[in-house]
Amino acid sequence: MTSNDVSNLKKLVAEKAVNDYVKDGMIVGLGTGSTAAFAIKKIGELIANGMKLTCVATSIQTEDLATEYGVNVVPLCDVDHVDVTIDGADEVDPQLQLIKGLGGALLREKIVAAATVTEIIIADESKIVEKLGTKAPLPVEVVPYGHNRTAFALKKQGCEPTLRKINGEVFRTDSGNFIYDCRFQSIDSPFFLESRINVIPGVVENGLFLNTASVVLISHPNGTITKMEK
Repeated sequence: MTSNDVSNLKKLVAEKAVNDYVKDGMIVGLGTGSTAAFAIKKIGELIANGMKLTCVATSIQTEDLATEYGVNVVPLCDVDHVDVTIDGADEVDPQLQLIKGLGGALLREKIVAAATVTEIIIADESKIVEKLGTKAPLPVEVVPYGHNRTAFALKKQGCEPTLRKINGEVFRTDSGNFIYDCRFQSIDSPFFLESRINVIPGVVENGLFLNTASVVLISHPNGTITKMEK
């Protein structure tokens, strides 16, 4: 499958999510990543055509992109809830459990998701897995202070943690933290692992998004979209 094919699949599922779930007057959460970017563009078109929406962003990158498309973004603290958020995922299992965070925005994505009534996850079929951790590493956001000791504790959970770097420079999140991408053979007990990771001093947040998704829309190479929901 070419990059254009993948891009078309992302566009297809993103636009369907917006058309099906975004309604006039809503407070909408804007996800981060290449798939969510197509949803933001579509939302910009709806606003240009007169739809009244209040939007919150899951990253500085998303806020900048939304501004380019004419979407006004307000701080999350200025709203008391979010009606619907449309975001991508790095892995989705049959129970709608997710790994997110390869785009580096997992902390804000999880905060917005927790404030959201209906979380819509959009992805192409390559993101579907039988068991989490079999394709993507698990991103874990950590504070810079003593991060190597935090990584040592992460490794004791059965993974190989790698400090994320971009062009040789340590990647920093919007909150100024580091990310360790933790490679597991598979994650057999995600809820147990989440609790083990979260009690490690220095861990800010992890990329396990459990019992978060309301609906998952999956695009397929033949142009169809399937819906997964509990």
